[in-house]
Amino acid sequence: MSDTSVMSIKDTSANPAPLGLIGFGMTTILLNIHNAGLYELNSMIMGMGMFVGGIAQIIAGILESKKNNTFGLTAFIAYGSFWLSLVAIWLLPRLGLGGADLTSTKFAMGFYLSIWGLFTFGMFIGTFRINKLLQVVFGSLTILFFLLAAGDFTGNEMITRIAGWEGIFCGFSAVYGSLAQVLNEVYGREILPIGAVKK
Repeated sequence: MSDTSVMSIKDTSANPAPLGLIGFGMTTILLNIHNAGLYELNSMIMGMGMFVGGIAQIIAGILESKKNNTFGLTAFIAYGSFWLSLVAIWLLPRLGLGGADLTSTKFAMGFYLSIWGLFTFGMFIGTFRINKLLQVVFGSLTILFFLLAAGDFTGNEMITRIAGWEGIFCGFSAVYGSLAQVLNEVYGREILPIGAVKK
């Protein structure tokens, strides 16, 4: 007689999304304070970009795979890699690892930001099946990428300044999302709403 019993494994690991959202949110705020013209590009932004925006988000994305969350895995690993690639774009010429001819131009950065805008728009479409908070985060991030790209393509500093303020809003919406998930779990009830979508 064969044994037809099935063993099920319950995932009791923590929710990695708040880590990914805080890594994205705080770094986005600090970079866009620079884009808004309040201070120059500096090592604080690069350090945050590598370790908080980059590594922390990638860790969160890897952990999302245990949750069978393809959206979370893709978003956090992609945007973590975005931050690492952005810091590399800033640092490689300064480290002498690329000649002057390899220094990224504003025009090239316009294409870089545009392709990230297209990817983000696609992810934004996916948020309509998740919650309203992520709709705000990804919707404002899509606008941010295209505004920054327009600023680089045209050389219009005012567009970049506007993008900076819009990006600060985007970053704060992600920080809110992180804290909402943490506090709602800690208190066992909805302290901060995220607008769950009925499926």
